[in-house]
This record gives sequence, C-alpha cells and structure tokens, in this order.
Amino acid sequence: MSKATLTEILHILRSRGHEQYGGETVTQLEHALQCATIAKEQNASPELIAACLLHDFGHLIHSLGENAAENGINDRHEYRAIPWLEPLFPAAVTEPIRLHVQAKRYLCAVNPTYFAELSPNSQQSLTLQGGIFSPEETATFLSLPFAESAIQLRLWDEQAKISGQITPTLDDFIPMLM
Repeated sequence: MSKATLTEILHILRSRGHEQYGGETVTQLEHALQCATIAKEQNASPELIAACLLHDFGHLIHSLGENAAENGINDRHEYRAIPWLEPLFPAAVTEPIRLHVQAKRYLCAVNPTYFAELSPNSQQSLTLQGGIFSPEETATFLSLPFAESAIQLRLWDEQAKISGQITPTLDDFIPMLM
C-alpha cells in the first residue's frame, strides 16, 4: 500500500463511518467518537485520544462485510490499520491500536468479571481473536511497550457503545491527528 494521507483516512471515516459497528447499536464513527470523547474527558494524552479515535479503522478498510465476526471471521482489524497509520503517527498512537485486541484478551484473563461485561458481539469476537490469555501470554503482553495504553484504550472501547450519545464531531478531533 502506498503511503496514506490524513485526508484519505478522514475520507474513509466519513464515507464508511455510517456502517454498523459489528452487532452493536452504534455506527463505526459513533463508536470512534465516543471512545475518543471518553479519553479526552479522562485527560488522556493527545496520542491516546487519537488512538481511541482510530483504533477500529481497520474495520473500514476490508471487504469482509460489516460484521465479519458474525460470519466466523477474524478481520484482524488491529493489524489492517497499521500500514495506513504508521507513516502518519508515532508509536504512542499506533501501538495501542495494534495491541487493543490483545488487551481485551488480557483483561479477560486478569479480571473474572470483565468477560461478562463485554457486549455479546465482543464476546463472540474474543473467541475468533484467540480467546482469553494464558498466564504466559498475560506476562508477555504486560512486558510490551504501550501495553498499559492499550489496556486503557480497551476499557474505554467497551464503554463507547451507547446509542444516541452526543459527542464532538470528527472535525473537532482533527487537531489531535496533526
């Protein structure tokens, strides 16, 4: 893939963001904006806010359908986005995105109630994404740079699924992407 531009990424968010976010009651863009808004309200760094906004961008750049998990497909969205984002953003943005699925697997391993708190769609995709971490996988994950940021992103990710939630617009977040 040739180097993407921020304009291209924003175009994709605007043109495909209306698509349903998996089996949830929000769209892809609503979910992204809610996650970024939560991060901003929690005084996260601009990089982590940008990561929250872009963490599911990989869902928008494949042709596997709006809910690949429902069809038993792991769309590997956390990796699909990286070739688009790495040329434009520092590791403090891209690594939490790359690791946010692993963070879900980690949180399910260390918090017995976390799995039950996941939405049904998130529980379904967890299985496709490798399931709950083993103790060895948990230790390895925690040793990775940006693991803590990915965990925080993942916690906000699960909260960002509220139908009708009012958020700032995509344009409001553009300064954090520059």
